[in-house]
Amino acid sequence: MSTRPPASIDALLTTTRSVRRGLDLERAVDPELVKDCLRIALQAPNGNNRQNWRWILLTAPRVRGLVAEVYRAAFYDRNAAALRRLDELPPQERSVLTAARALADRLDRVPVLVIPCLELADARLPEGNQAGLWASLLPAAWSYALAARSRGLATAWTAVHLDREQEVADILGLPPTVRQGALLATMYPLRTTFRPGPRLPLEEVLHHNGWQGGDRP
Repeated sequence: MSTRPPASIDALLTTTRSVRRGLDLERAVDPELVKDCLRIALQAPNGNNRQNWRWILLTAPRVRGLVAEVYRAAFYDRNAAALRRLDELPPQERSVLTAARALADRLDRVPVLVIPCLELADARLPEGNQAGLWASLLPAAWSYALAARSRGLATAWTAVHLDREQEVADILGLPPTVRQGALLATMYPLRTTFRPGPRLPLEEVLHHNGWQGGDRP
C-alpha cells in the first residue's frame, strides 16, 4: 500500500494524467491494490443503478501480451499516415503521438491492464447518440483512474484497441453481450509529481445560455 499523503481534491482532479512515458515497468502492482481502486469506482453514478458494468483485470503475462499485440496492430493501423510525417506535425501533436507509440510498443510489459465493460441485453449497440449508455460506465472508469492516482499509481486511458474490439473479446472469451469501453494501463510511474495538462481557457469553450449566447442571468 502507498504511504504517500493524500492529495487535495483539486490537485487530484487536475493532475491525474494519462501516463505513457516514464513507466516503472519493473515494479509489480499488487492486484489487491487495484481491487481497492475498483471498489471505489463502483460508487460512481450509473443509469437506474443497474450496475451492469463488468471489469476485466488482466495480470497474467500471456494474456496481457496477446491483448497488447492486438492493441499495437490497431495503433499502427490508425496512426500510419501521421507517423510517416511525424517531423511535420506541430510539437504538441508530435509529442502526444510519440508518447502514445511508446505505450503501444511496451503495453505487454505494463503489469496490470483494466478493461471496463458493459453487459447489455442485446449484443448490438443502439443507433444514434449513445451518451446515456456509456454514462453508466465511463464515470466509474475515471473514478478508478483517480483512485489509482491517489495511491501512487499511474494510468493511461486509451480506447485504441476498440478498433479491433472483437479480437480482444475473442482473446478474453467475452460473450457477445459484453461491450468494452476503454483500456486502463496501470503501473507505477518513475516520477511522483504531475502538473495540470495544457488546456484551452474556459472562455474559449464556454457557451452561456445557448451556443450563440443569450440573456444574461
